[in-house]
Amino acid sequence: MKEIILIKLGELVLKGLNRRSFEAALVHNIRHRIDGLGGFDIRVAQSTVTVTPRDESADLNAAAEKIGRVFGIAAYSRACMTEKSMDSILKTSAEYLRNELEAAKTFKVESKRSDKSFPLRSPQISADVGEFLLGAFPHLSVDVHHPDLTVTVEVRDLGAYVRGPDIRGAGGIPVGTSGKAALLISGGIDSPVAGWCMAKRGLELVPVHFASPPYTSERAEQKVKDLLTRVGEYSGRMKMYTVPFARVQEEILKKCPEELFTVIMRRFMMRIAEEIAVQNGCGALITGESLGQVASQTMPAIACTDAVSGMPVFRPLIGMDKSEIVAVSRRIGTYELSIEPYEDCCTVFTPKHPRTKPALSLVEKAEEALDAEALIAECMDNLKLTKIGSFHPEE
Repeated sequence: MKEIILIKLGELVLKGLNRRSFEAALVHNIRHRIDGLGGFDIRVAQSTVTVTPRDESADLNAAAEKIGRVFGIAAYSRACMTEKSMDSILKTSAEYLRNELEAAKTFKVESKRSDKSFPLRSPQISADVGEFLLGAFPHLSVDVHHPDLTVTVEVRDLGAYVRGPDIRGAGGIPVGTSGKAALLISGGIDSPVAGWCMAKRGLELVPVHFASPPYTSERAEQKVKDLLTRVGEYSGRMKMYTVPFARVQEEILKKCPEELFTVIMRRFMMRIAEEIAVQNGCGALITGESLGQVASQTMPAIACTDAVSGMPVFRPLIGMDKSEIVAVSRRIGTYELSIEPYEDCCTVFTPKHPRTKPALSLVEKAEEALDAEALIAECMDNLKLTKIGSFHPEE
């Protein structure tokens, strides 16, 4: 039996004249994600992607697991490809799904005939397969409303495919089709989720992490790398920039009012992240802020932060409460890493009584005590680049 992976496209099918570019991006992302698992042929036809192993050395189990985390895929399934004849379809349905059929009590058959030259229509295919399976597995009964197992038969251009139920895919649109954005990432719960959300909308991520040694440890930076590796299972590979930020924080602490420390620190982060974004061809910044969650995430504080940015700032979590964010972090596998007890730069020098409604004029006046240009230049001159995921040596 020739087993393959069938992939169903989501909202890509709604695209117009540029649909092929989205499909090409999806194929590229799938190919890169399953690279190293053996040889596969990937083909797009009739709103479906087929991933076919070239030989038995290809690891179809691992490929299916990775494909389940590729954005742009609505659903996928393992399937058996056979000849376009009813004899082959009947035999394959009983053999390929034998374990599932033996474990089930009820079933139904759904058929899709994309190849209109096939002599039987979809209802007749379903009826014939259902009758055959009832004879082969006498313990089964038909339940068209709530079956234990749905057997699907698809008759397509190159062959017929027999499969079980669809597995839900990651959804969204292919990474890279919406451009690139710089993700301001800490070691907390929120920012990895924010990055995941925007990667799902097709953005390639350029992570920017602010480290403050000796106040923060190497383990805190490793925690961020681990978080990005987990996000990268969905978003693909990334180039992470680590910004040495301790001197900026020390200068703010020394020369600015304590209650404005956090908002001024955030403004420097935005300036530096924007410079990195421009250098990497990004068109936006991404942050993990949720309105009202902490003092720096009130509407006046966010307005002060955004005043220094010359590009859009995406905040996908802005209307979510903490329990909703935690639920996503658990689902994508970042939660347990995020709660590891290693401090990031946002948790050092935290003022006792931060101002929740800072006025922009007061913030700008306080910043006059700082040589912002020199501090930013020092940070930019000492950036550290870390590659997350698989890169070729020359990249």
